[in-house]
Amino acid sequence: MTQKDKKLLLKDLCARLPYGVQCEIGGLRYGPYTFTGNDVEDLIDGRTFKPYLRPMSSMTEEERSDMGKAIQKNYINPNGEIKSSGADNLLMCTARQAEHFIDWLNAHHFDYHGLIEMGLAIEAPEGMYNIK
Repeated sequence: MTQKDKKLLLKDLCARLPYGVQCEIGGLRYGPYTFTGNDVEDLIDGRTFKPYLRPMSSMTEEERSDMGKAIQKNYINPNGEIKSSGADNLLMCTARQAEHFIDWLNAHHFDYHGLIEMGLAIEAPEGMYNIK
């Protein structure tokens, strides 16, 4: 594991912020969390800053169903509305569908990067995030 892999990166947090992620900073719980300029400096300086996330294995059957419905609802036909040609159109459609999938995972606070296993995030206690 490289040193880069051992640090929580801004990219690991920024997509989660609109969804009210809770964090631990220096042993204290904060949340729902919003970023300030000082927090970016704390991340860079390597201070203890860990988001509470849910492991993928904690996804319920109801959540799996909701996720499937969200993906289906946002399905983009490569022959449809995106006006590009051939492979470019397919890639653009795939990227937009992936974006909806990742947004859903972020909104439900799932750890899809394995940050908990790397010690860069804390497993959220059951019920911490009451997601409707």
